[in-house]
Amino acid sequence: MFTEFTPDIIRLLLVLAGTLLAHFLVVRALKRAEAASAHTDNIWDDALIAAAKKPLPALIWLSGLSFALHLVHRQTGEQLLDYLTPARNIGFIICVSWFLFKLIRELANNAIAARPLVDGAEDRTTVDGLSKIARIVVVVLAALMMMQTLGFSISGVLAFGGVGGIAVGFAAKDLLANLFGGLMVHLDRPFNIGDKIRSPDREIEGAIEHIGWRQTTIRANNMALLYVPNSLFTSIVVENTSRISHRRIEEVFGLRYEDIGKVSDITSEIEQMLKQHADIDPEQTVIVALGKMAESSIDITLLAFTKSGALQAYHQTRQDVLLKVSDIVTRQGADFAFPTRTLITQTA
Repeated sequence: MFTEFTPDIIRLLLVLAGTLLAHFLVVRALKRAEAASAHTDNIWDDALIAAAKKPLPALIWLSGLSFALHLVHRQTGEQLLDYLTPARNIGFIICVSWFLFKLIRELANNAIAARPLVDGAEDRTTVDGLSKIARIVVVVLAALMMMQTLGFSISGVLAFGGVGGIAVGFAAKDLLANLFGGLMVHLDRPFNIGDKIRSPDREIEGAIEHIGWRQTTIRANNMALLYVPNSLFTSIVVENTSRISHRRIEEVFGLRYEDIGKVSDITSEIEQMLKQHADIDPEQTVIVALGKMAESSIDITLLAFTKSGALQAYHQTRQDVLLKVSDIVTRQGADFAFPTRTLITQTA
């Protein structure tokens, strides 16, 4: 081994010293860059700095130590160090993949924080989906590159993976169905995080809290958490109530048979009131007409659509419309019908 300060020892010490200096300078530069980027609105600089904090110093030490070990190998001929080159290449792949993995995650987080609302709807679903797909691609490419570095044939690995994939597909078909279901949810975007949905096919109703690759978490109306497998969304009807543009007011109220002569005036006045109502959309269908001659009432059908899709605004508008209908009926001298029964008694 080394017994005196030979030129190789001096070079080794210089390499280690240079590596230590480079690590110190890089860490210091990253801290200054982080402080400077805190005053900008650009999401890229913050993400790049945060992603490089650990992988870049690790890459510096990997380069310095591999070069130092190369000097030792040249001096001693240690056989174990023959594996230095593939180990260094694998370490390089890991550092680069680590950086890309963190960069994708930081960009996703920064994008959500910088623009929480896009077109009035939370866009976290798309960002999360693209982030997950990109990270999976990084992991797969890194694994293939490391296998190639170790001497494995990529074509053979892919062929084996095709055969093995069939076996895995049969063994984990439910898991794969949920994964593809999650992919379809991210791509088609039938709902976003925060949307309220319901399914007429299943007893599913609530607000979306999280969209994972295997299951989606829904906060039900009774505040319970529902964990729904993503494969279910490929086979059921999902109604996104958060994307309703208008809400329908559909009511049936009965008038007395003695008020049949006033039906035309009442329906005309109610229709005019609906078309002039500030919260009713006159461009949508507005119907007020005699619907049925029931056993004990003349049933009037009312149909209209609110301008807002918000549930609270809908109930306020519906209440106001019904109260105005009551005022119109009263003002016309009519009244609402209620079930009546006439008993005729006969005396002997």
